[in-house]
Amino acid sequence: MPRGPREGVRPAFRQWRAGRPFWGGLLLTLGGAEVLLTLKASLDVILHVGMQGLAGYLLPVVMLLCGVLILFNPAQRLFYSVIGVLVSLGTWLTSNLGGFFIGLLLGLVGSCLAFGWLPDQEPRVSRRQRRKDARAAKTMPPAPVRQP
Repeated sequence: MPRGPREGVRPAFRQWRAGRPFWGGLLLTLGGAEVLLTLKASLDVILHVGMQGLAGYLLPVVMLLCGVLILFNPAQRLFYSVIGVLVSLGTWLTSNLGGFFIGLLLGLVGSCLAFGWLPDQEPRVSRRQRRKDARAAKTMPPAPVRQP
């Protein structure tokens, strides 16, 4: 039976996602969006702490932009993640206590995940697989040693 066009989308997305710090970029982007949304909250919810105005809108936009750039340009992830951490900490002062702590924490965790991501790392072998390999190595007879 021929494969449908939708059967190839999920493996293609999984391969694309594996080549970049996907969760770090996504969390940083969500943190920036959350801080922006809390700036536009109704007047009953808004807590005006710190500077308002341009800095209140600029820092969440930079967070959002860094998250998107981490997703689509993973080669520069270290620079974007450092900027993301600094800007996330800056939202504490400029944007409703960092979007009521949620956006601040999402930005910090996402930036740290992106900073710690290693592109060419071997996949981790599960504990179950290591035990299975150790049992298999015990049951195999030792290789004969050739003496000259």
